[in-house]
Amino acid sequence: MLPERQDARAASAAFPRLTPSPVQRPMKIAVAGIGYVGLSVAVLLAQRHDVVLIDVEPDKVRHIIDRTPPFDDPGIARYLRDKPLHLHATLSPQQAYEGADYVIVATPTDFDPVTGAFDTASVEAVIQSVVAVNPQAVIVIRSTVPVGFTERAKARWCTDLLIFSPEFLREGRALHDNLYPSRIVVGERSERAQAFARLLQEGALSPDVPVLFTDAAEAEAIKLFANAYLAMRVAYFNELDSFAETHGLDTRQIIGGICADPRIGGDYNNPSFGYGGYCLPKDTLQLQSHFAGVPQHLISAIARSNTARQHFIAERIMRRQPRRVGVFRLVHKEGSGNFRASSVQGVMAHLHAQGVEVLVYEPGLDVAGFLQFRVEPDLDRFKQGCDVILANRMTGALEDVAHKVYTRDLFGRD
Repeated sequence: MLPERQDARAASAAFPRLTPSPVQRPMKIAVAGIGYVGLSVAVLLAQRHDVVLIDVEPDKVRHIIDRTPPFDDPGIARYLRDKPLHLHATLSPQQAYEGADYVIVATPTDFDPVTGAFDTASVEAVIQSVVAVNPQAVIVIRSTVPVGFTERAKARWCTDLLIFSPEFLREGRALHDNLYPSRIVVGERSERAQAFARLLQEGALSPDVPVLFTDAAEAEAIKLFANAYLAMRVAYFNELDSFAETHGLDTRQIIGGICADPRIGGDYNNPSFGYGGYCLPKDTLQLQSHFAGVPQHLISAIARSNTARQHFIAERIMRRQPRRVGVFRLVHKEGSGNFRASSVQGVMAHLHAQGVEVLVYEPGLDVAGFLQFRVEPDLDRFKQGCDVILANRMTGALEDVAHKVYTRDLFGRD
């Protein structure tokens, strides 16, 4: 056996297997935040427990009442439509939190470039509300937070009923990743932490899910470092691709030879315009801020590499001397409706700064413009009206204008 295989098995063995015995009684569980994280875990738990979703946006609450997700996720849509779920939604903190055994916090924590840290105001608002309405409820934070947040929050609100438990979900496959989790991490070693892990286990379809119980700050660090590693891997293969394209080499051959090594593997290696979406950019920046006073180069380089990749893509496009460049989809990955921090937006900004007209096709938008760019809702007019079309991922819808398409999608997947 290779030493690497022994190490991998040893690491896996460090995760104890909880006996996935069902929780003895149905619980009331409140979930704050109707996004990917909140709705997917709510659907998972609502198979066996009474779950109440709460959000500040009335439109999201209406979606749940109508049994439709407010974003693209085929698995969630199917479960909402076809499964007998004990799932409700409300705008009222009193209705959501009163009598709840657990309150799961899944509200957004955007990175604030001014303060250099996550804006945790939405998480803090939920904690304050739960402590006021139901101080006996165990509050489980699934929002991504800075390292040390949970312990500081316990002291601030004079409560010991706070647990951090990170999620490891992909947009567009959030429910799938709850049903088949790679691992469950709970940032506390206690009976209630084990009870929460069993809640996640009993709704999953995987028979033997690895579970790791850690201290709170270590669990917070696991989340940030995991996403920074994924961002690093995307950046690595993108820099490889930039090198290959500059020197006229076949990127596919190089990646194939590298990833044949089992220590590297063949996942997350398809070149793109850069990493984007909701999690990777902000989590990498948050982790970088934690390194104040700690020697580091790699974490900062990940963010710089992503910006450099977007500039490189724009320069390659400019070599074609286009008058109008079309952007086919703003979303950062297949199966996602999220435009936030998508890598193509950086490319668009570079092109715009050099005087190129940029036209956007995004069926998820029903407006005439996105930022300073015009949106064309008709796909045929979009294809005909552009000299070059940017596609982060290739699709059959562009096959008839393949000569116009610029993409670095080599493997047809994210």
